[in-house]
Amino acid sequence: MAPLRLAVAILLLALLVAAGAAAHLPTAGCCRLARYARFFCFGDSLTDTGNAAIFPSTAGGPSTRPPYGETHFGRPTGRASDGRLIIDFLVEGLKVPQPTPYLAGRTTAEFINGTNFAVGGATALDPAFLASRGVMSSVPVSLSNETTWFHNVLQLLGGSSSEHELRKITASSVFYVGEIGLNDYIYSHIDQSVDVAASLEMVSAGARTLVVTGMLPLGCEPQLLALFPGDDHDPATGCVARLNELAELHNRALERMLGELRRAHPGRLFLYADIYRHVIRAVASPAAYGFGGRPLAACCGGGGGKYNFDFAAFCGAPGTAACADPSEFVSWDGVHFTEAANRLIARAMLRGLRRRRAIAATVCPPSARLASPLVTAE
Repeated sequence: MAPLRLAVAILLLALLVAAGAAAHLPTAGCCRLARYARFFCFGDSLTDTGNAAIFPSTAGGPSTRPPYGETHFGRPTGRASDGRLIIDFLVEGLKVPQPTPYLAGRTTAEFINGTNFAVGGATALDPAFLASRGVMSSVPVSLSNETTWFHNVLQLLGGSSSEHELRKITASSVFYVGEIGLNDYIYSHIDQSVDVAASLEMVSAGARTLVVTGMLPLGCEPQLLALFPGDDHDPATGCVARLNELAELHNRALERMLGELRRAHPGRLFLYADIYRHVIRAVASPAAYGFGGRPLAACCGGGGGKYNFDFAAFCGAPGTAACADPSEFVSWDGVHFTEAANRLIARAMLRGLRRRRAIAATVCPPSARLASPLVTAE
């Protein structure tokens, strides 16, 4: 099995195993869905709100130093952006508590309102598996580690809650898998293949709502544009065409698997969040989305030139600086989005989430319309 399909399969399997930790508990009918109360988040640096700042091998990284966090928080918070992430806007939009970074919490009170397990640099595939194929990841955390942490939290919550209360916690939560899998491709230098057979075993999910984001357009990232300057570029966007084709393949495989899960578990919401489409549109027509004239350049860094990216002068390093107005840029540091781009993506997700939620609350079983992407064409 190619790494593309394997990564997607393991991502979904790990997600379902995490959500299925409470599968033995009775669940409410699909027409009696409660208001969302919390998020349980998984992913990498696009979703991490502080774990990498605590994890030993990543503590003290760029996101813990200025100018990270300057736009909204006025200080670094461990978020890989100038301000808020997609998950921050989702939390604000649904008016639920900010989930506690897993490594920053210890008690039931700290986790009862949601937990963020995402770690910057995390991979979808296990680091040991990647190492067995000669691919070294710089952060020894995978999605399977994050779901193990989720089991720990669930056991902690179960120790202070009745079975009925734990069921309500799971049923009223959004299980959000932010972008994860990009690091697998980066660490393997994009082209490396893995010929390993794997299967996706369907398991019953205890969660009611699972949101899985697709991969961003790889070929539009300043870091990869700087790494592959001689490649064919899409004339409409200026992005590296073959890298975007890889992301599209990943996303199509993910959508197909989510479709299979919807058919196997009609009482659940499996929602696909399409980051790719909105980033492509912002890059192709920046002015229409409120961005400036350099949609492929990093706001912060010391690289200069067309993309303002250099691995040796990454944002936050001595001699680097941020642009005057990050809201005019799609990319913050050449790898991660600005707060402005995160807001754009999150607003589209919220529209889709509210719409699908409304459909699910009135249709039993959920109609075929639930198969539509969470991020719409609006």
